[in-house]
Amino acid sequence: MRSLKHSQTQSIAQPPCCFSIAKMLVLVFLIAIAGISFQSVPSFNHRPNFFIRRFNFPGIRAQQSEAKPPKRGEEADALKLKEWVIGMLQNEVAASQGIRIRRRQPTGPPSHYVGPFEIGLENEDKTPRNTLEEIIWQKDVEVSQMKEKKPLASLEKFIENAAPTRDFVGALKAAHSRTGLPGLIAEVKKASPTRGILREDFDPVEIARAYQKGGAACLSVLTDEKFFKGSFENLEAIRSAGVKCPLLCKEFVIDAWQIYYARIKGADAILLIAAVLPDHEIRYMVEICKMLGLAALVEVHDEREMDRVLGIEGIELIGINNRNLKTFELDISNTKKLLEGERGEMVRQKDIIVVGESGLFTPDHVAYVQEAGVKAVLVGESIVTQRDLGKGITRLFGKDISL
Repeated sequence: MRSLKHSQTQSIAQPPCCFSIAKMLVLVFLIAIAGISFQSVPSFNHRPNFFIRRFNFPGIRAQQSEAKPPKRGEEADALKLKEWVIGMLQNEVAASQGIRIRRRQPTGPPSHYVGPFEIGLENEDKTPRNTLEEIIWQKDVEVSQMKEKKPLASLEKFIENAAPTRDFVGALKAAHSRTGLPGLIAEVKKASPTRGILREDFDPVEIARAYQKGGAACLSVLTDEKFFKGSFENLEAIRSAGVKCPLLCKEFVIDAWQIYYARIKGADAILLIAAVLPDHEIRYMVEICKMLGLAALVEVHDEREMDRVLGIEGIELIGINNRNLKTFELDISNTKKLLEGERGEMVRQKDIIVVGESGLFTPDHVAYVQEAGVKAVLVGESIVTQRDLGKGITRLFGKDISL
């Protein structure tokens, strides 16, 4: 395995995915020659009110001005082609950083496409490789539909009148200082793809109140409907009920629009998953979070993801997920492995709070990840399945941590 120092130097000294950037520039040139305008095509990171301008090439403009204006159907086909090419380029940038999750289901190129992406497309698997990829494909469809109903401009108006956010990071630090144990992020979770329904008598507000009474520093609220039976309405209801614990929106974020939407629904923090988002998107989304007053919990699963995230400036929270994304098996030693040596030293130097996630069921589990360097834990199944949620928290930590 390469040393952390080597991987960081490489990531800083070299532009990410040089071959993909070169390919992108070639494609831009070819499309420009074909007379296709880039007006109104969103940028890679979906910046609001930011669009790629039309490229002007001397000698080509004259040819374009003499050409007949495209018909409506031709314009629609050209737009589909541009969107498809951008999507393929996004996948290449992500793959260069070790990301194997494809952002949307492969559909093949638009009709009459000729280009470098033809190679290998015929044999590309059109079924999800794992559960996370299936969730992301579904999320791509959902977000596209929600953006049509609630454009970003309409969300910005709501944000102007939204209540101030609460200090998510500060709450975790205060809990750790008060108890000497990792601060608890208790998860409001009705179901999971692997275990199905976890709690039949599911009342999100009552669960949130019980967690708060039991000593939780913050709460995590699942908002995915199809796979986790959650909703943004649950998040909004908990915030409106006066629960004082800061709230993490546990969503599968693929678009900055979701961050704005989470903010108006009452979130104080949001989850970003390194297995899904390439570095440039994490950087951009972290900046969006700061602009909106939200904390960003960036989740990693392996050494490469940890190295990538440690190389991004401005990270305050890193979540280490002990669940293998391919097999969904749990191994809490993953937390210790990712915090050993230079990585752990960098975490301490940057004063990053590490959150242990998944596979924590007993006081011994909590003690193990705390010894590894964790200062907070995110726990769902081992608490929410208990009849008495407060006693479930006490059993998890081996002592009463309530106020």
